Amino acid sequence: MAEQARIGVTGLAVMGRNLARNLARHGHPVAVHNRTSTKTKALVEEFGHEGTFVPAESAEDFVAALERPRRLVIMVKAGAPTDAVIDEFAPLLEPGDMIVDGGNAHFADTRRREAALRERGLHFVGTGISGGEEGALNGPSIMPGGSAESYDALGPLLEDISAKVDGTPCATHVGPDGAGHFVKMVHNGIEYADMQLIAEAYDLLRHAAGLAPAEIAEVFRTWNTGRLESYLIEITAEVLAHTDAATGKPFVDVVLDQAEQKGTGRWTVQTALDLGVPVGGIAEAVFARAVSGHADVRNASQNLPGPSRAKVEESGFADAVEQALYASKIVAYAQGFHEIQAGSAEYDWSIDPGAMATIWRGGCIIRARFLDKIREAYDADPGLPTLLKAEHFAEAVGAAQDAWRQVITTGVRLGIPTPGFSAALAYYDSLRAERLPAALTQGQRDFFGAHTYRRTDRDGSFHTLWGGDRTETGA
Repeated sequence: MAEQARIGVTGLAVMGRNLARNLARHGHPVAVHNRTSTKTKALVEEFGHEGTFVPAESAEDFVAALERPRRLVIMVKAGAPTDAVIDEFAPLLEPGDMIVDGGNAHFADTRRREAALRERGLHFVGTGISGGEEGALNGPSIMPGGSAESYDALGPLLEDISAKVDGTPCATHVGPDGAGHFVKMVHNGIEYADMQLIAEAYDLLRHAAGLAPAEIAEVFRTWNTGRLESYLIEITAEVLAHTDAATGKPFVDVVLDQAEQKGTGRWTVQTALDLGVPVGGIAEAVFARAVSGHADVRNASQNLPGPSRAKVEESGFADAVEQALYASKIVAYAQGFHEIQAGSAEYDWSIDPGAMATIWRGGCIIRARFLDKIREAYDADPGLPTLLKAEHFAEAVGAAQDAWRQVITTGVRLGIPTPGFSAALAYYDSLRAERLPAALTQGQRDFFGAHTYRRTDRDGSFHTLWGGDRTETGA
């Protein structure tokens, strides 16, 4: 009898191949399959020494190679390709088997697929995997959804191959049906915001303080030894220090300034709108990429008037930018965790936000020192309404007030766009305001559409007869 594999991976592009290698390296016999068998053969020929691979040319052979309950991991493009693979393999499986989608699927698709397969007695596990190709190989952060029963059979393997921080696996059961892909989506939205804020910090140091990319790289290296220590800060220093071999110019100066995106950041904002959760910092990061990509509009706007760009004194400015970056970063994470809590409530997922901070400490793109502080905040108060109220973050943002506002003012004065910093501060000021101008907005809505309003001094909804004698009536 042919050797049985504990788990199988179909879809052997870079992520799928590296995930299969990671499993094999950890001593798990892994069945491997690809639509074109040449990739399967190449994987076994090149990396067969790393562990036990069971190659399969057909879907039937692949399923037959898996021990029960079968654990079948799909690593293909989201959308129609994922549905096609599910349609191919589901008829070959038996009740209790599980299909694991490790791609960046939209959580609504995951909910649909989970419900359909559940009716057939199959477990569908939508699983967020963060860390890119390096993480897939050496230990990613893994965010599986699905049933608790499926995690009993699958979880030990995922925890084994995940990144570890202080001996704790960066993998945990997130919640039912689409919870895993939902959390991965928000993770990516936070990632968009984090990257945009870092880019704005660079832009300010470059064009307000007049530092060269190599000098800014040293600033980021210094920041990476402190509270901003993170993977993104680390690689930012590397990118800024790099010199283009062809031109001898700083690498960052020869890269076209049009950022691309694959959709998860956009989904985060769209879903936040559906949930009624304000994520302005994340939204501005998505829109900043969109602005960068509209070359025709940007080219047509080059001669629009703006202020002169006199340089600021560098002394102390980098420290102010660091404070603004940290405060804005806190806001971005506060918005993301608010969305996770709202999604959890909407779909009855019971997601533990502290556990999400725990599994993001290693393997993933947004891994950072201060995630320990987020975990501590939710451990101390699982019902925390916003991270901004946690003691550490409230103190940090409070201490950053003057610098945060100074940096944004400098950007405005010099015409350097700071949409991320500015949106973060506006959100913060909106939360701390005793009264918001939304009262006027409600008055306007009642005037033109009789949408009613509530009062501060008594319960109920009311409408003013604006076109009549302006008396107030109960609604």
